[in-house]
Amino acid sequence: MNKNKYETVIGLEIHAQLKTKTKLFCSCSTQFGSEPNSNVCPICTALPGVLPVLNQKALEYAIKAAAALNCTVNLYSKFDRKQYFYPDLPKGYQISQYDKPVASSGYLDLSDGSKVRIHRVHMEEDAGKLVHAGADRLHGSDYSLVDLNRAGTPLIEIVSEPDITSAEQAKLYVQELRLILLYCGVCDGNLEEGSLRCDVNISLKPKGSNVLGTRAEIKNVNSFKAIQKAIEYEEKRQSEILESGGKVIQETRLWEEAKGRTISMRSKEEANDYRYFPEPDLRPLVLDKNIVDEIIKSLGILPAQKKETYINQYKLNTEEAYILIEDIERGKFFDECIKHYSTNPKRIASIINQIVYAYLNENKITLIDTKLNAQRIAELAKMLDQGIIGDNVVKKDLLEDLFYSEESLRKICKDKGLEQISDEKAIKEEVKAIIEEFPNELAELKAGKIKLKAFFVGQIMKRFKGKASALIVNNALDELI
Repeated sequence: MNKNKYETVIGLEIHAQLKTKTKLFCSCSTQFGSEPNSNVCPICTALPGVLPVLNQKALEYAIKAAAALNCTVNLYSKFDRKQYFYPDLPKGYQISQYDKPVASSGYLDLSDGSKVRIHRVHMEEDAGKLVHAGADRLHGSDYSLVDLNRAGTPLIEIVSEPDITSAEQAKLYVQELRLILLYCGVCDGNLEEGSLRCDVNISLKPKGSNVLGTRAEIKNVNSFKAIQKAIEYEEKRQSEILESGGKVIQETRLWEEAKGRTISMRSKEEANDYRYFPEPDLRPLVLDKNIVDEIIKSLGILPAQKKETYINQYKLNTEEAYILIEDIERGKFFDECIKHYSTNPKRIASIINQIVYAYLNENKITLIDTKLNAQRIAELAKMLDQGIIGDNVVKKDLLEDLFYSEESLRKICKDKGLEQISDEKAIKEEVKAIIEEFPNELAELKAGKIKLKAFFVGQIMKRFKGKASALIVNNALDELI
């Protein structure tokens, strides 16, 4: 795409499955991976005479998600019928929300400093799933089987304003929005299982113009990488059409992962094509403000707040903070460790990121599979800070004991002879002798050749056979120089 000639305009529609145990309008299970058509009942299979009943927990989750995205929760909203006929939608319509959604007018501040406005958050039910087999052009099939387990699963659709201007920003928006939903506890964010899906609306406009171009919608993109690749492909496709004097057609397209391209699916529907009308079997939602406020209060700490604490209070750098925030269980473990040893949060973060999770990932296990706990990490951090052992000792001689022994780390180190020499007086005398032994190097160090400090540290460590406390050595060296 010629970026000097065109600007990309992107709006995203995120479908997030709410983490309820039952469906939106019936008591059928939402468990993933069940036998086909085993989680169904007369309501989600749309048998005559049945009536939907709203899942209260789904409504609470929708309110929490909306509040976390800085939306206004509407005290009055309603459900509508969206005429959306598919073989895996038994009723022939979808219960959704049209002109009166549960929430609207929000925003998400991204870590790159940009802001994406959120137009609305509305509730709706999911459709089922078609399983294809055989050999047709599009799906590789000449017949399809229908699994209705997912039909009726509760979703929220989060619709952004067209504020996104690049594939990278779109990817970041989805990543950070997913993280917020995870922290709220309303969605498991599993893209592979379809718990989080993204529809991408993209168009190009002449650079500097206020007139938007014709948009294409890419349906059900289900990975961060695919979102970025699909947008980059569409930018190229649409710009080539415009450059050749053609017109972009408003349509719905599919992302073909294997071939790295989008393909035409159907002409794009507008709201009037769906023939919305109020759902007669469900009363409008009239919410009590006090109850809404209580739900919002239960949100807890969100990623942005946690990041601020980690960076401003604990003095972690951005990368250290992001690693702990992105992995919720890792972050919880860090927080628990800090309760036991708050003197050096950076030391705790380093142990967790570079030692603990490196070992867990390499061995494909979790913390539950070990005997490691927060108190043990705190003990290790304290020993390292006090110079009782060196960093190299942990990975070389202490790793298995750290994870699987219940004995005190201090005792283990003493029994194995891993403790460093921490006699400040003895170390200081040796440092003084080394300095006097190398006057030329000392003069160069004082003149600004900083790298020579490592030379002196090496000489001192050699005298103590590598067992002198690096902390005490460095402090003594700084003091005597």
